[in-house]
Amino acid sequence: MDSTAQKTDLKAIPANVNEIKLQPTSLDIWENKYCLKSKQGERIDENIDQTYQRVAKALVEVEAKDIRQDWYEKFLWALRHGVIPAGRITSNAGAQAHKPATSTINCTVSGIISDSMEDILQKNLEAGLTLKAGCGIGYEFSTLRPKGAYVSGAGAYTSGPLSFMDIYDKTCFTVSSAGGRRGAQMATFEIGHPDVMDFIKAKREDGRLRQFNLSLLITAEFMEAVKNDTDWALSFPITQSELESDQLDLDDPSQVLWREFPAKAKYVTNDAGLVACKVSKTVKAQRLWDMIMASTYDFAEPGFILIDKVNEMNNNWFCENIRATNPCGEQPLPPYGSCLLGSVNLTRFVERPFNGDADFDWETFREAVAIFTRMLDNVVEINGLPLPEQRHEIERKRRHGMGYLGLGSAITMMGMSYGDPASVAFTERVTKELALVGWQTGLELAKEKGAAPIMDEIFEVTGEMLRLRPEMVEDGIKLGDKLPGRMLHAKYSRYMQKIATEDAGLIEALIEHGCRFTHHSSIAPTGTISLSLANNASNGIEPSFAHHYARNVIREGKKSKEKVDVFSFELLAYNAMVNPDAAPYTDNPDHQLPDYFITADDISPIQHVDIQAAAQKWIDSSISKTANVPTEYPYEDFKHIYLYAYEQGLKGCTTFRFNPEAFQGVLVKEQDLENTTYQFELEDGEVVELKGNEEIEYDGELHSAANLFDAMKEGYYGKF
Repeated sequence: MDSTAQKTDLKAIPANVNEIKLQPTSLDIWENKYCLKSKQGERIDENIDQTYQRVAKALVEVEAKDIRQDWYEKFLWALRHGVIPAGRITSNAGAQAHKPATSTINCTVSGIISDSMEDILQKNLEAGLTLKAGCGIGYEFSTLRPKGAYVSGAGAYTSGPLSFMDIYDKTCFTVSSAGGRRGAQMATFEIGHPDVMDFIKAKREDGRLRQFNLSLLITAEFMEAVKNDTDWALSFPITQSELESDQLDLDDPSQVLWREFPAKAKYVTNDAGLVACKVSKTVKAQRLWDMIMASTYDFAEPGFILIDKVNEMNNNWFCENIRATNPCGEQPLPPYGSCLLGSVNLTRFVERPFNGDADFDWETFREAVAIFTRMLDNVVEINGLPLPEQRHEIERKRRHGMGYLGLGSAITMMGMSYGDPASVAFTERVTKELALVGWQTGLELAKEKGAAPIMDEIFEVTGEMLRLRPEMVEDGIKLGDKLPGRMLHAKYSRYMQKIATEDAGLIEALIEHGCRFTHHSSIAPTGTISLSLANNASNGIEPSFAHHYARNVIREGKKSKEKVDVFSFELLAYNAMVNPDAAPYTDNPDHQLPDYFITADDISPIQHVDIQAAAQKWIDSSISKTANVPTEYPYEDFKHIYLYAYEQGLKGCTTFRFNPEAFQGVLVKEQDLENTTYQFELEDGEVVELKGNEEIEYDGELHSAANLFDAMKEGYYGKF
């Protein structure tokens, strides 16, 4: 080499995506949320690999001593190759010496809240204990009688479900959750409840119910009423004494409707397990629909849970009536049920990214899923749940929810565009592979360690079972027959019937031996854990929100949320492996990203739903999915998203539209903040106007104008 030649900059090109450095925000979140520290705040996990070692060691402790070392090495390999247990596992597994009262379970669902003051307050106590252990919690509140109903014991009229929700909201805000997690709650509400309109409008009040996600339990009957523009009856269950005192005719549908309801003991029921409900008023289904859509358009809530589809496809259909979900909605759960979650980072299996011959390493992916299934099953043994009812439920059924993150990033790295036919096909295939490997592993674990206890329980066939599964009658099964749970699960679950079309032999073996768990898969939102341990690979099933954007994070001791800049993983990978100067939003042709680098706003809502539908075919629980729509997206087109989701057979649907007049989301784009002006009135009456991305000094701290405005408007300023 000529020593006089001009020197050139030398750059090491990563051989694969595993070598791409974590961005500072990712490391910061790991240190604050997932790194184990002493009481004095000193690191016990010196780096992320030590976090992995701690988790692997904790999960392998439940194995027999003679195989522990072998499985420890496999667990650690999986963690180093893209397997990411959920946040509570990562934070709390192996941490008992430092925080013994924490759980490895992300979220739970409350027991059924009975319509009595004693039980309402008891369930609030249970919620407080659950939140203290670091778990989120979901509830159904439409089991409570409507506002204005007469309470005979008190000689007064009830204030209705929403007034009690306010109490639960304050409990959640007050209780300091363990393990660095803020409280999270989901409230579900029946579309046929007389107070449903108040529920829909609840978040229009500043600061109200902000510790809750809100979702409606939508039935197929209601959706058909909307499509046909017919009336919709609002009703609530009646007791025998109310039936007699009100002189109601059970055969008159204008007075009484027979509906599914979770609490049956004190209400009038029929042989098919349906509950008699007194009609209080009738509204046009379209009017109610427009109210839901307007609120969702403006406030991103209430969410949309198609509860008939949830129960129809529930693997435990024979012993569960699901009415609630975990806070993010990917786990519809029975009373005291828990969501035991984990995700596989799909970007770690992309080979030769950004090349014409990019591919996916299916063999290694299947190996990772098999090992991860065993790891999640082991979490059941160290669940750390605070209530005996919660522990009984998880140990009896051993359900967990494995999913993936980085789908959007992986699609981009393979040269596809999120929502195009190739990406839809890839989504279905990767989800199906995860499912089939999971159920095969569940069979092997049942043979090795024993099936979930429910599999060997004997269930008496009821009229409700025969109503729900008419094929049982065709098979010669009669009322009063006794069948094991493993048969009802493997043969008559609608979801497992789909698995049978791919592997009939597997189903036959599951009927004989049972499975180690009743549920295997769900897709969580994974926002924080994607940003941290996956270096901002796209969260869950989503496309990347943007390739450069801001995330609002809670900092202990800071009086408003902090805005931090982040970059998408696929942009980091492209910069490291292809073009270091490539960037979004540039007019320089040498710096532009390929056309397939699209983001959430570039994708039509229909494409969002198509991706979700492709995955839902093989996910036995549900999917947390948000279809992002631009602020200017037409309202009439927006309404169609939810109808399309219903027609595609989804279990739920959620959308988000940036609306600064309501409140911000967690993720914000610079251009949205730039285009939004916030007004602050000073003590002397002067009004100051600032753009959302401008910084302002207030109360001894620097804040972004948007975050300060939001904190003061919503009432959480200075309360973190």
